[in-house]
Amino acid sequence: MRGRKDSRSSEKHRLTKTEEVMNFNKAEFYRSYGEYSQLPPSDRTEIAFAGRSNVGKSSLINKVFNRKNLARVSAVPGKTATINFYSVENIYLVDLPGYGYAKVAKSDKVRWSGLIEGYLHDVRKLSLIFQLIDMRHPPTNDDLQMINFMIESEIPFALVFTKADKLSKREREERMQGFAKEIPYFDDIERVEFSAQTGEGADKMRQIIEELAEEN
Repeated sequence: MRGRKDSRSSEKHRLTKTEEVMNFNKAEFYRSYGEYSQLPPSDRTEIAFAGRSNVGKSSLINKVFNRKNLARVSAVPGKTATINFYSVENIYLVDLPGYGYAKVAKSDKVRWSGLIEGYLHDVRKLSLIFQLIDMRHPPTNDDLQMINFMIESEIPFALVFTKADKLSKREREERMQGFAKEIPYFDDIERVEFSAQTGEGADKMRQIIEELAEEN
């Protein structure tokens, strides 16, 4: 599978706030794991969040789940050195360590890489990875490596372009045209333009998560 296609194009498939089947406010921190061997059994649907350091994963998780401090937002890139599990109803949310921060010790990079690779290679009930990319910049080599890995491994994923509020409409269009040239199978992959500041894209992400929860 090259990516998750948008199956919610018609209004009949869209959920309103009164029709939501999941109480996002009940999301809770479950546990952090610093070693792959410590990960819990995969006994429920898992939805993961991946991206480079400082791409805004923690801010996104807090906005989507209506919890100000569910995921700690660090002012220091590369601070998330663990795989963090969150629980909401019948699913796990999995916050993978941010990658690509240059000012991290090589030993830490190796450990984080082992954590991410161990998780992705494990036999788990992983339904989707939200791959976050800073919309202001072209994808990094690490971003493209991650995307190609998911494509080759047939791991379902969606692209989330963060910090969308920082760009004008014209700049967004130009960036999306650039992404289409840089990212393989771009038109086949579900995409979300997201802003933790304005909340843009949060409803779409909730709809995707609810659909995955209903499917499993």
